[in-house]
Amino acid sequence: MTDLLTIENLGNLLMLCFLQAVLGFDNLLYISIESQRAPVAQQAAVRRWGILIAVALRVVLLFVMIQLIDAMAEPFVILDWTGVITGGVNFATCVFILGGIFIMYTAVKEIGHMLSIEHLDTDLANKPGKSAKQVVVMIVVMNLIFSFDSVLSALAITDVFPILATAILLSGLAMLLLADSVTRFLEANRMYAVLGLFILLIVGVVLIGEAGQAAAHAMHDDALALRLFDYEVIPMSKTTFYFSVLVLVAVEVIQSGYSRKLNAERRTGSEH
Repeated sequence: MTDLLTIENLGNLLMLCFLQAVLGFDNLLYISIESQRAPVAQQAAVRRWGILIAVALRVVLLFVMIQLIDAMAEPFVILDWTGVITGGVNFATCVFILGGIFIMYTAVKEIGHMLSIEHLDTDLANKPGKSAKQVVVMIVVMNLIFSFDSVLSALAITDVFPILATAILLSGLAMLLLADSVTRFLEANRMYAVLGLFILLIVGVVLIGEAGQAAAHAMHDDALALRLFDYEVIPMSKTTFYFSVLVLVAVEVIQSGYSRKLNAERRTGSEH
């Protein structure tokens, strides 16, 4: 137990909670919109069940992913294209590379569509209603998709299952208790969601970096480390990652404060 209560794990837990909150925004918004298609009397229950199922799926998927990474540690391909790419490829290598690309793609796509999120419910009134069971089933299916980016980004931060599961459970509890207010806050303060998505871009880079050493660490053989054009693929250090995040947060805070100051000056000038 004492091994879990370290500064590093606590820092990872805070970062994971933040990322889970950001990644859960689309999920939360989808649940909110989809639940409106259920009978009015059952909409609140549908939202609760949707969030609970989302959290359960993420914990299960996380556990399965960690078990597969451990069970399939041995490389199934040894790359030997001298001067271009060399090293071992195992299950974790594939997960980290594909996951990193997927997360970076997701972040870029969501940043591009961020301003149109509030219009997702434009055609809701024109769609036919559904039973509560149908809505819950649809939410479960979509949660399977939403869960992948959440789990993959979490694995980029740490592989300590209790920390990962705790972050997912805490973020799920927050979603459950604050579903309506969180959705309204993020819609009104979209810059925080954008900030989180830029952090996801860095997480994608971290995942790809982790792929370089996955087979080598699993088999305790440095010769299996991936090398591209004779350069070893080295994971980003946690210090660099957290420094990058702090810089992004600092820039966002300063920029937001400066924007408020400019807006206040413009309003004062227009009054005179």
